[in-house]
This record gives sequence, structure tokens and C-alpha cells, in this order.
Amino acid sequence: MKKKITYKDITRFSLHYWMKSPVRFFATAIMISLAAVIDSIFPIVTGRLVNAMTSTDLSRVGVEFISFLPKAVVMALLLLVIVEFLYHGVRNIAYGLWNRVAVDILQSITQDLFYKVQRFSTDWHANSFAGGTVRKITRAMWSFDTFEDIFIMYLLPTGIVMISIIVSMTLHWPIMGFVTFISVVVYVAISVWTVLCINAKNFKRAAKADTEVGAAIADAVTSNHTVKSFGAEIKEDVILSGVTGCWRRLALTSWQIANGTDLLRRYVSVLMMLLMVGTSLWLWSQERADTGDIVYVFTSFIVLSAYLRHIGEQVANMQRAVSEMEDGVSYWLREDDVVDKEGAKDFIPEEGRITFDKVSFSYDEDQTSIYEDFSIEIKAGEKIALVGYSGSGKSTFVKLLQRFYDVQGGEIRIDGQDISSVTQSSLRRAISLVPQDPILFHRSLMDNIAYGCPDATKEDVIEAAKQAYAHDFIETLPEGYNTLVGERGIKLSGGERQRVALARAILTNANILVMDEATSSLDSVSEHYIQKALKNLEQDRTTITIAHRLSTIKDAERILVFDNGKIIEQGTHAELVAQEGSHYKHLYEMQVLDLIGD
Repeated sequence: MKKKITYKDITRFSLHYWMKSPVRFFATAIMISLAAVIDSIFPIVTGRLVNAMTSTDLSRVGVEFISFLPKAVVMALLLLVIVEFLYHGVRNIAYGLWNRVAVDILQSITQDLFYKVQRFSTDWHANSFAGGTVRKITRAMWSFDTFEDIFIMYLLPTGIVMISIIVSMTLHWPIMGFVTFISVVVYVAISVWTVLCINAKNFKRAAKADTEVGAAIADAVTSNHTVKSFGAEIKEDVILSGVTGCWRRLALTSWQIANGTDLLRRYVSVLMMLLMVGTSLWLWSQERADTGDIVYVFTSFIVLSAYLRHIGEQVANMQRAVSEMEDGVSYWLREDDVVDKEGAKDFIPEEGRITFDKVSFSYDEDQTSIYEDFSIEIKAGEKIALVGYSGSGKSTFVKLLQRFYDVQGGEIRIDGQDISSVTQSSLRRAISLVPQDPILFHRSLMDNIAYGCPDATKEDVIEAAKQAYAHDFIETLPEGYNTLVGERGIKLSGGERQRVALARAILTNANILVMDEATSSLDSVSEHYIQKALKNLEQDRTTITIAHRLSTIKDAERILVFDNGKIIEQGTHAELVAQEGSHYKHLYEMQVLDLIGD
């Protein structure tokens, strides 16, 4: 069950990455706060400049105004210029620091989430859409960027300006500070309420409709061959017209409502100005304020408005960013399914002897055990085949051997080494895997073949390809071994992908080879080449084959027949077929009858 992400988790996630560069982070926060404080000084200096000007006797100045300009005016004007220079300079320094912090954090989040996902169980990956996982990682990265930008570069300075101006007002006139405080609270409350409680609901509906438009287009485009085959282009046009019509209606509604709430906020801003300036005029009428003070209050309102104008949208954007971060945070918080023990050493491959010693295992504590006191010994260099119905325990055997899961009881040993006591990466490097449907990276053939042996030379790669009967077809490609194979190897045929996978296994040269019947879905020509390559690959290795077609394992030295997590029969093909009423014989006869029927 997916863990619900709380604000505590979001805070923990944020602090973890902010504290990766604490000096730069706090320097940024201090500089942006200082810039906000300087910006809040601007109204005070403006008020003083006006007072200096109103106290000047213009009748004495005449045409020589500049030379007779009072010192108070010059000082106030100079101070105003200094304040503006300081504000922009400090703000620029803050943004320069923040850019470094932000890109470092984005890089760390991407690397950390990729690291975590890479180590999730194979079942997790099998039950998750790869595209969805990629999108969640990138979305978490960019949504965190939005979140921290709003928090550090908008909300923090906005809060500082609000506090600075309210404190300054209170120190001048307590009543003015109270009025300003109430005005700001009411404006912020209405802004946040209209955005989160009114606009958000409508925008969410429009966003859902927008997703449906994208899905409808993608569905038709990816199935274009089928659409053309049925001459159904007009039908798809009509379907899309209905979906876009729904989006148009919801989008227009959300935009009109947003326009209305924006007008409401602007009216509240006008009332805020009326309260602040009106109070200052009342103070002036009571001879408790002068012209400069009125200008100071009005300028303070302008500064506050500039910071508060988009606070509702920014809070909404911040909330949306937090929601979009949740999947990434859940990845970050998720514990690894299998963890190396503290002080685990690298596995040292020797002969390839495998021992399952009284192993007990279930995928989930609430589920029935797959294995219960399961034991088997496989000699070094032995050729073993695993047979049984789906769910009998064959695939689990291989997954436990590679330590994709930890057993609940007993031990699995390879060459006498408990696999739970060695590092996972070193263990898996000692086992070559050739799956039924090999997946290649969208990289060159050279890179794909050398994937398990990055230090291999070009000559090593070519020799492995020759042993896998892949060299000839590779040489016919325009760029040879530098040819990119496409996503998941789509540019190659099934037989070609399989031979590349075999070349990779040959080059890895592990003592243990696991094959999920590499020829079960190939044509006869491809199968011929694969079988020849397998002969090369199986030499001097412990080989375990998960068998689907029993005709392919007649040469196995020992066949293990699984049923409900137990080995119910074992022997050679000839021995098992000769046993009357044996499970294996029944399976074999069923496949023979199917072939005759075909």
C-alpha cells in the first residue's frame, strides 16, 4: 500500500537537499531578506525627500535652483539612489547564489531518485509503467524547483517586507500599524481563499479534460494503422471533437471565474489603499503627520501591493508543486527491498557450485510460502533444467539465486559463500542471464555487448559476437558495431536481439549461466543459430535453464520438476519419460500432442 506523504515528509525532503549546501542556502536566504528590508526602506526615504522639498523656499532659488538646492533634498535624493542601488545589487547577489544552489539540488534529486528506483525490486518495476516512473522523477525535480523558488525567492521576501513595513508604521503611529496589519491579513486571506477554494477546483477539472484530450490524440495516433484499415478517420475526428469541446467548456469556465476572482482581489486592494491612505490623512488632519508621511504611507502601499499582488497564485502554485513532489518523495522515503549488510564483501567466484539449504520464502508475509525448507545442491558445471506449471516456483528459484529478494529462512550459498553476506552487485556480476525476450539499451551494439564487461576491448567484443553468431549480421549494418539499436533494441529482429544478448553473456564469462529458454519464440533459422551459440556459451559453466518447451532440454544432465514450491521429480529426460505416471511425462506428452495437432 502506498504511504501517504505528509507535510512533515515534504519538510524533511526539503531540508535534506537544502542542507547539502548550507552556506550557500543560508547566504541566499540572508541576502534575499536583506534586499527585502532595503526595499521596505524606500517609502521612508521617499517621504523624507518630499518633506525636504516642501520645506524649500522656492522664491530664493530662481533660475539657479541647482546651486541653491537645500542640502536636505540632496541628501534625501542621494539616499534614495543608494537604496535602489543596494536593493538591486543585493538582490542580484542573492539570485546568483540561488542559481548555484538550485542546479546542484536538481542534479542531486535526479541522481538520488534514479539511484533509489534502480534498486527497487523486479516486481516493482514489472508493475510500474516505465514512462510513468520517468515522468514522476522529472516532475518531482521540477516541482521541487518551483516549490523552493516560491518559498525562498517570493514568500520569504514578501514576509520580510510585510513585517518591516508594519513594524515601521507601528513605530510611527500604532493606529497606522494596526490598520496596515488588518488590511494585509484581509487581502492575503481573500487572495488565498479565492485561488485555493474557487479557482483550484475549476482548474483541476480543466486540467483533467486537457489530459483526456492528450490521451485521445495519442490513442488515435498510435493506432493510426488500425484507423486507416477501417477507414475511421472521420470517426476519430468526431471523438476528438467531443473531447476538445468538453475541454473548451471547462477551460473557458475556469478562465472566466479566475478573471472574476482577480477583479475581487483588485477591489480589495483598492479598499486596502483607501484604509491606509485615509488613516494617514486623518493623522494629517490631527497634525500628527505631514505631507512626507502621507507620501510614505502611499509608497508603502505600492511596495506592499507589488509583493502581495500574486500571493494567491503563488500559494496555489506552491501547493500544486507539493502535490507533484509526492511521488518523488515516496520514492526517496521508500526503503530498499534488499540491502547489503554492513561490511559486506565482494563475492569471489570459483567453480559455480549452488546450494539451497532449507530455504523458506514468500513474497509477502500475508501470502502462502512459495518455499518451505527447500533444499537442492547443484554441482559446479552441471547442466540443469527447471520444469513446471506457471507459479510452481521456477522463476522464484532464479530470482532468489540473484538475490532479488532475501529469504525468510535458510541459506543460499554459491561456492560455499552465503549470498546474503556479499554485495549484490558483485554477486550478480558472477551470474550471466539470457532472458527469453532480451531488452537492449538504445545504444550502440558495441556498448550493448560490452555492457557486463566495460573494460572489454573491441577485439573481445568481436570475438564474443562471433561465438554468438552475431558478427555476420552486425557487419552488414551500415555502421557495424557502432549501430544504435533503437529503444529496447527495436531496430533488430528477435533472433538478432537474442544473439546480441548471448554475445553479452559470453563476454561476461561468468561461472553461472541462467537462461529463460532463449529459443522459445524464434523462427527455425534464428533458433538454429541460437542453439549453436548456446553450445559455445554452456561450456565449462553451471547452466540453469527455465524450460517452456521440453524438447529443448533433452540434453540436460538433470531436470528438476517443480510443483507448488517443491521438487517432486528429478532426473534426465529419458529417465523421467520412462517413469509411468510421472508429472514430467504428462507435461511432455501434452506438448507432443499439441505439436501433432498443429
